[in-house]
Amino acid sequence: MNKLKKLSIPYLVVLLLFIAVPMVVMIALAFTETEGLNFTNATFTWANFEALGEYSFIMGVWNSLMYASLATIICLIIGYPLAYIFSRFKTKSGFMFTLLLVLPMWSNILLRTNALAYFFSENNMVTELLSEIGIVWSLPIKGTGLSVVIGLIMVYLPFMILPISTVLEKIDTSLYDASSDLGGDPIRTFFKVTIPLSMKGVTTGIILVFLPCFSGFAVPQIMGNGNIVMLGTIIEGDFIYMDYNSGSLIAILIVFVIIAALLVISKVDKEGETLL
Repeated sequence: MNKLKKLSIPYLVVLLLFIAVPMVVMIALAFTETEGLNFTNATFTWANFEALGEYSFIMGVWNSLMYASLATIICLIIGYPLAYIFSRFKTKSGFMFTLLLVLPMWSNILLRTNALAYFFSENNMVTELLSEIGIVWSLPIKGTGLSVVIGLIMVYLPFMILPISTVLEKIDTSLYDASSDLGGDPIRTFFKVTIPLSMKGVTTGIILVFLPCFSGFAVPQIMGNGNIVMLGTIIEGDFIYMDYNSGSLIAILIVFVIIAALLVISKVDKEGETLL
C-alpha cells in the first residue's frame, strides 16, 4: 500500500506546480498593485475591486448569465430526449451512439469552433458550392449573440447528454413494470418515475454546461467575432493588456463559483454516478 502511495507523488507535484502555485499568485495579484508580474514593489490595495463596478464588467456578467442560461436551457431541452433515447437502446447500440456523441469532444475545441464560425460567415465553402448549382443560401450571423449561443450549444451539448444518459441507464426497469401494474400509462410513468429518478443527471448536466458557458472565452471570442463582451473575454483582455490584477480578481471569483458548483454536485450525487 505504501508503494502505491509513492506513485501518487508525481501527481501531487504536478498539482502543486500547475494548480496551487498559480492560484496563490492570482490571489496575490488580486489584492496588490504591481507592475505586471513583478512583485518587487507590490503594495496591498483594495483598488482592484473597483473594476467590479465598471460598466464593462456589469455587461460581461449580464451577457455571461444570459447566454450561459439560454444555452443551458436549450441543451437540456435537446439533451434530455436524446439521453432518454440512448438509454433505451440495447447495450451495443447505446454504446455506438454514445461513442458518436463523444468523438467530436476528442477534437480540438478551437478547430471545431472556428469551423462553425466559418460556416456562419457571409462567404464560405458551403455557399460557394451551393451557388455552383444555382442555390443562393447564406447564414451570415457570425459576430452576433445568436452565433455565440449556437456555438455554446454545439460545443457543450454532450456534457448535458452524458450524465443524464448515465443515470437513466441505471434506473431499475422493474420500477416501470410496477408503474404499469398500478395503472400508470407511459406518459404518467415518465413524469412520475423517470424524471424524478433522473434529477441527479439533470443537475450535474446543468452545472457541467452552465459553468464553461459562463466562464469560457474561446467560443464567445470566435463566434462573437469580438463583439460580445463576456467574463471570459474580459479576463482575456485584461491579461493581453497586462492588467493582471483585475484579471486575476475576476478569475478568482469565477473559481469560487466553480468550487461552489462542485460542492453542489458532491451533495446531489455523492456516489459520483453521473460522472462515470
